[in-house]
Amino acid sequence: MLVDALLETSDRYADRLAVADHATKLTYGRLVKVAAALRGIVLKETRSERVGICLPACALFPAVLFGVWWAGKKAVPLNFLLADEELEHVIRDAELDVVFSVKYFKERLGKLPVRSIMLEDLPIKRRVLTGMFRRRPAGPRPDADDTAVILYTSGTSHVPKGVELTFDNLRSNCADSIASARFTGEHRFLNILPPFHVFGLTGNVLIPIVLGCTVFSLPRFNAATVLAKVREHGISVLLATPSMYGALMRVKSPPPDVLASLYLNISGGEPLPAATESGCRERLGAKLLQGYGLTETSPVVSLCVPHSERSGTVGQPIENTRVRIVDEAGRDTPTGEPGEVWIQGPGVMKGYFRNPEETRAVITPDGWFKSGDIGTLDDEGFLSITGRKKEMIIVGGENVFPSEIETVLAEHPAVTQVAVIGVSDASRGEVPIAFVCLEEGAEASPIELRQFARDRLAGHKVPREVLISADLPLGPTGKILKRKLCP
Repeated sequence: MLVDALLETSDRYADRLAVADHATKLTYGRLVKVAAALRGIVLKETRSERVGICLPACALFPAVLFGVWWAGKKAVPLNFLLADEELEHVIRDAELDVVFSVKYFKERLGKLPVRSIMLEDLPIKRRVLTGMFRRRPAGPRPDADDTAVILYTSGTSHVPKGVELTFDNLRSNCADSIASARFTGEHRFLNILPPFHVFGLTGNVLIPIVLGCTVFSLPRFNAATVLAKVREHGISVLLATPSMYGALMRVKSPPPDVLASLYLNISGGEPLPAATESGCRERLGAKLLQGYGLTETSPVVSLCVPHSERSGTVGQPIENTRVRIVDEAGRDTPTGEPGEVWIQGPGVMKGYFRNPEETRAVITPDGWFKSGDIGTLDDEGFLSITGRKKEMIIVGGENVFPSEIETVLAEHPAVTQVAVIGVSDASRGEVPIAFVCLEEGAEASPIELRQFARDRLAGHKVPREVLISADLPLGPTGKILKRKLCP
């Protein structure tokens, strides 16, 4: 299904540049040859149904991804921002025996219970050459409901859960996003999003390949480099988080209206601060348009696009996707009244991997996905996200749950009580703040407690501040009243 899309694009645009980064350039014809070579390597190296991929945004990611699919396997892109303990959980949960990566991650992967294969060590060029004298392998014939990728997200708890997205989930979300945004094969994308994030996977890998677009990738985000690449390569589509746009806005002496020529500047993954929106418009000539989606929806649910946008909203639902706003009883709220955002459409996930209870908790019998986000719909169907039903904090587009940080800090021998909340941050969207009470007579400094957390958590989960308090506000049952906390 998706492999066929790549093969069809290659047949049409064999000599067109498909993907490029600082080290590699692949035309569509060459991309297919490299993917076919990697298919053979995957079949040789593992019998497992699932194959791990630990790569940044780079030209070789789509080659590995399509090589895995061409071999009839399921892909598991790994979030390398997670702590080692979290990655170990993902590897064990997905039962991975092989991860394809690059030597930059070799030392770290060496600590984990999985065999890593470094792309630099593979005889890809030799396999491509020998493959020229063989018939191209036929594309696989997966069912539409077969799992294509498993993307691990914290979901509604702090333990990462695998979101199973099918071939039809991804195919339909690409097709419906293309139709709604009016993308064409002439657009040029700059990929600055990690491919383990579904925003980057669908938006910067799959959609361009379906259309035959050219994608330039930056493995490591650097704001000044992004602006330079936009001008150098004539980029027309930029998908980024508000945190990234905030960094672009703060570049010293940017070229005037450097982003004004872009067809589409989509901001997603976290709330867009008003200061970032106005700053990008004034300093970079960029009108940021918001979109909304979730890992569980493949991800695009709604988009503001040049021909249909409304300031302050995340746009109208894309084609074939329906959105409801419901109250606690599951009834539709009146127009403009807030409630939980429910989503129905072909992009809604198959479910959480080997977790039917969690799946049933978020997908109704008639296929509506309960997002946990609070929003409103206006009389023209424009969606606004106003909050979150749960306490999840979004730090630079990554989900962080207070309970995970609280559990870690509570392990410190000097801590008796701890509560974590999220607060707005100009560069990251939100950051966690921790309030702690200490044992009587015990001593621990905020620096010590932050280091304690840093040793046990991924960097983006470490509290920006630790505030030591004599007591914390409690409810009648002894539950900490977080709504009464403020830094």
